Amino acid sequence: MPRGPRLDMPGALHHVIVRGIDKGNIVMDDTDRETFTKRMGTLAKSTGTSIYAWVLMSNHAHILLRSGSEGLSSFMRKLLTGYAQQFNRRHHRTGHLFQNRYKSILCEEEPYFLKLVAYIHLNPLRAGLVASLDELDGYSWSGHAVLMKQMKKKWQDRDYVLLYFGDKEGQARKAYRLYLEEEVHKGAQPGLVGGGLLRSAGGWSEVKSMRRLGIKQAADERVLGSGDFVRSVINEAEGHIKRQVPSSRKIEKAAAKVEEFCKKADITLEYLQSGARRQPLPKLRRELALTLVYECGLSLAETARQLGVTTGAVSRMLDLADLSR
Repeated sequence: MPRGPRLDMPGALHHVIVRGIDKGNIVMDDTDRETFTKRMGTLAKSTGTSIYAWVLMSNHAHILLRSGSEGLSSFMRKLLTGYAQQFNRRHHRTGHLFQNRYKSILCEEEPYFLKLVAYIHLNPLRAGLVASLDELDGYSWSGHAVLMKQMKKKWQDRDYVLLYFGDKEGQARKAYRLYLEEEVHKGAQPGLVGGGLLRSAGGWSEVKSMRRLGIKQAADERVLGSGDFVRSVINEAEGHIKRQVPSSRKIEKAAAKVEEFCKKADITLEYLQSGARRQPLPKLRRELALTLVYECGLSLAETARQLGVTTGAVSRMLDLADLSR
């Protein structure tokens, strides 16, 4: 059964899972890992995204984040598209690097926040990349070392996590470490990588008990949380969608912007969309791509149609603009 439209509201807590296409690697060496994490950190700061936990494995990554004002989709598009282009250039390859659709589960903070932090940060230990929690403390490619003060990443919101364990940093770190020692013995906990009633309720026995008692719970595969939380999320998402500008109005606004830019540059729309590369066309298209995507809310495909270029060309324009910021 296909998943529904992504629930993407600013300020929501998401567990994001990114996988390589056909189970392939998304990093080949530490240079790739540094590129991925640096890009993630830069975007977190520029978009107001709070990152609480993360781990970068060979063929997948987990991120626990709270989306900024632009929402989750914008952050993830900039992260994955830009990184994939850099990865392909560096390794002289073409084609997709990631599965077409990353997985995102909108999570109820209580009681899942700390469980998700532990689950994500224990990945290298469970996968055998490190042999012990002591080794994990200094492992460079997860947020655990940041919480343990073995590594500094200013973009990671370590204070938010540690405040769950105490007001004084030293004591909070120790309490967090003890919590991981307890969680490591609980196994992989597959319920933390998806949503739906079965996971939210804690398993089939709980679901059956609720049914026997006549308790009805709202459920959604995109949400990890109680029935009340699911209902509130869906209601808020529907309200958010209603507040968004309808597609026809977006296109009208975008067309007006394109006309305005063409007049200022003293060129015709036909010339803009001709594919010619003489100045000022390349610069003008880059400026318009940013305006149409970020101000007008157009998709990459519709932006490409407005500019007379390919979707890939629009993606590269946005990537270059992101890197220059």
